[in-house]
Amino acid sequence: MAKEKQFIIEAQKRAEIEEFLSKEFARAGYSHSEIARTPLAMRITVWAHKPGMIIGRGGKNIDALTTILKERFGIENPQLEVQEVQNPDLDPEIVAKQIAAALERGLKHKRIAHLAMQRVMDAGAAGVAIRIAGKLGGDMSRVDKFSAGYLKYSGEPAARDVRTAYASAQVKLGTIGIQVRILTKAPTERIAIEKLANPEVKVGS
Repeated sequence: MAKEKQFIIEAQKRAEIEEFLSKEFARAGYSHSEIARTPLAMRITVWAHKPGMIIGRGGKNIDALTTILKERFGIENPQLEVQEVQNPDLDPEIVAKQIAAALERGLKHKRIAHLAMQRVMDAGAAGVAIRIAGKLGGDMSRVDKFSAGYLKYSGEPAARDVRTAYASAQVKLGTIGIQVRILTKAPTERIAIEKLANPEVKVGS
């Protein structure tokens, strides 16, 4: 099989696994998974706010999940590891999924976005930006953007320090897309500039 075709097949399989895990463990505060092939196994690391709900009593859920990965997705010798997301309000994947779930429950998107931003900033983020697109209460599609704090949108600091996640909500009027970008800590150059401008103010503490 050509390398290009094999790459496409593996990428599709990873996307299917990610979708399955996201739905299966939504109540566990599922964030994302990392899949890495090793010489002897396929290592899958699952990140979630409540890892105990994924592991199950005595590892029962892990055993069942291992069987599903083998039989449904054709993964040979999957090695599962579950890691805890210490602060879900600083994890853009979790925040995006929470916004999507709230939209599907019929809550107003502006209220959801503002509450989400407040939680993110209260958790200690340097900045957050939320983008919600779709039919937001009307027949015409539109995009609403919300932001707070400091955030880089381009250049090396943006690529290096800003985490971005996407989610979608299925509502009566159609699909609504959600993008969440979080900068957990201001870059050192930003801190240095603000210290020069305000030497008596502690920045980034």
